Amino acid sequence: MDKTALTLLIIGGLNWGLMGIFQFDAVAWLFGGSGTILSRLVYIVIALSACWCISLLFRKNAIAEEM
Repeated sequence: MDKTALTLLIIGGLNWGLMGIFQFDAVAWLFGGSGTILSRLVYIVIALSACWCISLLFRKNAIAEEM
């Protein structure tokens, strides 16, 4: 679950980078506009993955626990 959420968060970050540098929304381009249901679902899933990744900041490192 962590790797999936992190992958989605990276995709979202890259999309924001494209928006900032080139004013190009890759999600909207792929799914027919930023207002379509599919685009909105992708935005929601990426936002949920960002919320999930917040928990990574507060977890102890599994390697450190084994030592």
